[in-house]
Amino acid sequence: MKYRHELKYLVNHGDAELIKQRLKTVLKSDEHANNGAYLIRSLYFDDYWSTAYVDKVDGVNSRKKYRIRLYNLSSDFIRLECKIKNGSYISKISAPLTVDETEKIINGDYGFLLSSQHSLCRQFYYECTSRVMRPRVFVDYEREPYIMQQGDVRITFDSDVRGAYPGFGITESEIPFQYVLEPGKLIMEVKFTEYLPKIVQDILPSRAAEMNAVSKYTLCCDKINYMFAFEAE
Repeated sequence: MKYRHELKYLVNHGDAELIKQRLKTVLKSDEHANNGAYLIRSLYFDDYWSTAYVDKVDGVNSRKKYRIRLYNLSSDFIRLECKIKNGSYISKISAPLTVDETEKIINGDYGFLLSSQHSLCRQFYYECTSRVMRPRVFVDYEREPYIMQQGDVRITFDSDVRGAYPGFGITESEIPFQYVLEPGKLIMEVKFTEYLPKIVQDILPSRAAEMNAVSKYTLCCDKINYMFAFEAE
């Protein structure tokens, strides 16, 4: 596994635009971004004890979470992913899924995972059957990515972060989402493998502005749980 550094910031749109203008002089837009951005949808899973959620809230140093991810609601590129975090280092393992396989997982049919050629799928089968892993929340957002070869740097701006209950098809467009960030805010993530060049460090906000605790997953879980409790009253 390749581990990377990860820094997270919660910034307002005005500051984000200033940072982008400066970044564009030294970084380039990711070639996979259509018109500079793309939609990311993730369906996160958690076990019977909500381990992924609790570990994040409690600040456990070593933790992991599973998700199914796709881009621009396209079924052409669906991935099962396990994101692993150790302190400020992150790593990600992934395996391809078809639409049919994705729907089977969502509906609780995990048997096919056991015979998969991908070790992650077999590992996920164990988690689903032994730890009662189930879909927990949809997380959608628009991502604007910038990359730099030196240091393997990737800086992304995630806006319109929103969550929804599972129970819908993975590519459905009409899902009742709830927005989770304060108005005018977005999440900036900085990832790098080897080092963060000084020219990039000078563009970023001060370390005092860093927010390692911000998590799209927990924010969306909290939002939909609050809405469910409110609507139940």
